[in-house]
Amino acid sequence: MFGAAASSSTTAATTAANAAHAANTLNTARCAFQRNTFISPSPSSSYHSIVCGRFRFLSLRSSNAVSTKAMADSQTLAVPKHDPQSSAPGNKQALISLSDKKDLAFLGNGLQELGYTIVSTGGTASALENSGVSVTKVEQLTCFPEMLDGRVKTLHPNIHGGILARRDQKHHMEALNEHGIGTFDVVVVNLYPFYDKVTSTGGIEFDDGIENIDIGGPAMIRAAAKNHKDVLVVVDSQDYPALLEYLKGSQVDQQFRRKLAWKAFEHVASYDSAVSEWLWKQTVGDKFPPNLTVPLSLKSLLRYGENPHQNAAFYIDKSLSEVNAGGIATAIQHHGKEMSYNNYLDADAAWNCVSEFRNPTCVVVKHTNPCGVASRDDILEAYRLAVKADPVSAFGGIVAFNIEVDEALAKEIREFRSPTDGETRMFYEIVVAPKYTEKGLEILRGKSKTLRILEAKKNEKGKLSLRQVGGGWLAQDSDDLTPQDIQFNIVSEKKPQDSELRDAEFAWLCVKHVKSNAIVVAKDNRMLGMGSGQPNRLESLRIALRKAGDEVKGAALASDAFFPFAWKDAVEEACESGIGVIAEPGGSIRDGDAVDCCNKYGVSLVFTNVRHFRH
Repeated sequence: MFGAAASSSTTAATTAANAAHAANTLNTARCAFQRNTFISPSPSSSYHSIVCGRFRFLSLRSSNAVSTKAMADSQTLAVPKHDPQSSAPGNKQALISLSDKKDLAFLGNGLQELGYTIVSTGGTASALENSGVSVTKVEQLTCFPEMLDGRVKTLHPNIHGGILARRDQKHHMEALNEHGIGTFDVVVVNLYPFYDKVTSTGGIEFDDGIENIDIGGPAMIRAAAKNHKDVLVVVDSQDYPALLEYLKGSQVDQQFRRKLAWKAFEHVASYDSAVSEWLWKQTVGDKFPPNLTVPLSLKSLLRYGENPHQNAAFYIDKSLSEVNAGGIATAIQHHGKEMSYNNYLDADAAWNCVSEFRNPTCVVVKHTNPCGVASRDDILEAYRLAVKADPVSAFGGIVAFNIEVDEALAKEIREFRSPTDGETRMFYEIVVAPKYTEKGLEILRGKSKTLRILEAKKNEKGKLSLRQVGGGWLAQDSDDLTPQDIQFNIVSEKKPQDSELRDAEFAWLCVKHVKSNAIVVAKDNRMLGMGSGQPNRLESLRIALRKAGDEVKGAALASDAFFPFAWKDAVEEACESGIGVIAEPGGSIRDGDAVDCCNKYGVSLVFTNVRHFRH
């Protein structure tokens, strides 16, 4: 069955007998190898000899202790010769190699019914055969067994030649004909589940992660996508029905082919980005690699962007670092209209803020700024106080809770009247919470057809924060510091009471989430007023004091950054209003003026040494 016998050589005088013995031994081994590895062709088949490998055999030591060596640097195997025009009607080939075998039987039977010969590998071939689909195994084409624990299966000219050959190039087709290689018309491949493996609970050993990096799969996908004019490439089981429908037709749709090719390259790029991210963390671990790829997956097209004339879409970050890391992007929407661009921004701001509080808390947000915050053991009271901080702004805003929304809370949300007139029922765009009771959900659904009800998981700390600027991106650590992470250093003569210090910590946590320049006035674990986004800190102070009203007496004031001036400026006005304690980062060249001013008015001043700018 081998096309040629091995040549042999020896230095002994009695070479003839030894050479014959070596040749017989080699032939026997080769035949056994072929019988165990390949399907023997029938005598009526057309054959083509291809070089398959190299073998070296050592004969037994002869009786006169003379060593003999029989070598075969190559052998030729007789295998069915493949027609290079296999893409012609009635002789079409599809290559299928899948890790995720979802809907494989549907695909295999559909291709077989359309007259395709299906070539497949390992487990995919077995699954197809179990579904009643006839399969030609890859090794029947390559004349070479799977080796190196599956690392090498399809990396062979008989495979890649059939994928990459351009049908409109005569010399390509002549080359295939010369080597007996058939063409592939369809390539369906998905990759080793690297992403799932390295993000599984408990993690994965480094060597196991390396073994889950696919090599042959991406090579076939890229080859087919490059040659998409002649080869249809599919990487997503959702595209199987469209593929079969296309193959039933007679027209060539290059746009369809290009879309599949784009999806294939995107699939490989996303896969490679996961490998790159994982390997960087395993090797270096620094948060800022020299090159950064962020894989984004389209979740939905939005009605519009910030304004109706702007088109928009929402993408989910598929980075490994974001797996099970919480956040609004992965929230479950139980009810209401589809989310808008601004809804996502506001919901994210509300959720990030409320998630930082340890006690039961309600946060109300408008235009990404918390306009009401309150913490109470009684969450109903916390809700009422949060709305009361600025009921005008709260109307049409987002309300967020860090505990479960039950029946009682849902009723309060549904029926609560605005504190401004005691009559107008409060309206919200979104309610977001970590979970809901069944009754709570039922009641909230009855409040409004449009009310968006989100269930979210708390954001994990230590994330990378990205923000786009023209032509580039800014990257930084997320701002995860809470009052428990810092020291409130008393720098004034008057020391704050324990209750005042707790108020200062509460105000400081609130101001962290307000746009700069930011001032928050708070007392008894509730926000009384806030000023945000003003070009100068004095104006933000005045807005916050005006909203706090008479309740400012003895309250705490927090500033997201230091006060550049004290006398006849923000610090003095705060002292004159009756503020009891001021918390600010410090760091100004005029910090001494702030200390002197607070000492004059008998106000406690604490420095946090941490700034909380937010743009």
